[in-house]
Amino acid sequence: MIAGMRPALLPGQFQFCTLTDVDLIARALPFALAMFREEEGVSLIIADHKAAEFGLPLGSPMRQITLTVFSSLDGVGLTAAIAGMLADHGIACNMVSAYHHDHAFVPAAMADHALSLLAALAAATVAAPGGAV
Repeated sequence: MIAGMRPALLPGQFQFCTLTDVDLIARALPFALAMFREEEGVSLIIADHKAAEFGLPLGSPMRQITLTVFSSLDGVGLTAAIAGMLADHGIACNMVSAYHHDHAFVPAAMADHALSLLAALAAATVAAPGGAV
């Protein structure tokens, strides 16, 4: 899978926010890129400007890198390889797996560097005998 990925940096910046106010959740949810329910509240990934509009606390702005390779839901190792490689370079990574693709959310200030590292990883895997993941 790594050899076939073509990582793409998507436009915009995102915030990972947690909400407990039911009315605020109902208003913000249509603008969320992703949502997950946790015991402590509802976590949203939402565009910076929308988070600000809703008065949500702004933390570290994140950028989205889509791996643009079909990754099976029962595939093994892709997200671990990506997160591990970025960690080896000091880049925080929040992986989100969806039905068709995996997405890496990285600090906005490090997004270009992360993208180049992922592209180099894919190229190196293509060149390696036997490939990987």
